[in-house]
Amino acid sequence: MQIGFIGAGLMGGPLARNLIRAGKDVLVYDLSAEAIQRTLDAGPSGKAATDISNLSGCDVVFSSLPLPQHVTGVMLGDGGLYAKMKKGATHIELSTIDPGTSNELKAAAEKHGLGYIQCTLGKTPAHAEKAEEPMFIGGDKALVDKLGDIFKIIGIPSYVGSVDAACAVKLISNMIGMTNLAVLAEGIRVGDKAGLDRKLLLELLTDTGARSFQMDVRGPWIANDDYAPRFGLDLALKDVRLGLEMARAWGQDLKAMEAALEYYKQASAEGFGKEDCNAVIKAVGK
Repeated sequence: MQIGFIGAGLMGGPLARNLIRAGKDVLVYDLSAEAIQRTLDAGPSGKAATDISNLSGCDVVFSSLPLPQHVTGVMLGDGGLYAKMKKGATHIELSTIDPGTSNELKAAAEKHGLGYIQCTLGKTPAHAEKAEEPMFIGGDKALVDKLGDIFKIIGIPSYVGSVDAACAVKLISNMIGMTNLAVLAEGIRVGDKAGLDRKLLLELLTDTGARSFQMDVRGPWIANDDYAPRFGLDLALKDVRLGLEMARAWGQDLKAMEAALEYYKQASAEGFGKEDCNAVIKAVGK
């Protein structure tokens, strides 16, 4: 089986390396030569693609790209990869995209005689590197089962049903997580006004109902003024925006998450978009 991989960045690179470490033939394409080389260093079964069209003969093509429009730009249209891929091949889309885009890709893939699977990712590049990445998989069950061994190589697969569901799980996760982070930032700002040391406040909150994943992970970073990008604020903004667009399209009015979105918009507008999403605190309490 020849596997193609488009996007060897923070998330795509580790997954491609897992396949190469397992001895799978992987053809890697990325705009960054450094990202390609870092991926090929995982083993001899990886090869570099000089152009996306080189992947047209692959049996399976993964894509891991930053924005929905990047995926559609690569795959759709007369010059897109779908028009060049061989019949019966499968596109596995890993990016965090909205259900509307996912369904557009699915319909276009089927029109070209291709399979389409939406596989969104649940945790961090570190988890991906160790093949411990939760994967929320949607699409034709028979096709997903056929490729089950591939999914087990790169992470921890969970079949969730439709491509809508696969997109929604990730977007819901990020909406909740980023809203929790905004609420944590508000609480820390109130603690500042009370004269509480941030580290002490976090320690005291650990044994209360205020505790959360974001408090455990990003609370100490905020307390140490550490805003180095692990998950960039602009990426968080993109995911919350996509999630709320999805919710609105389904008739949902999510007031708390809409309020959190405004914080991320403000923080990005003030120039903190390339910092970690915990920099949202810089837009809180002003």
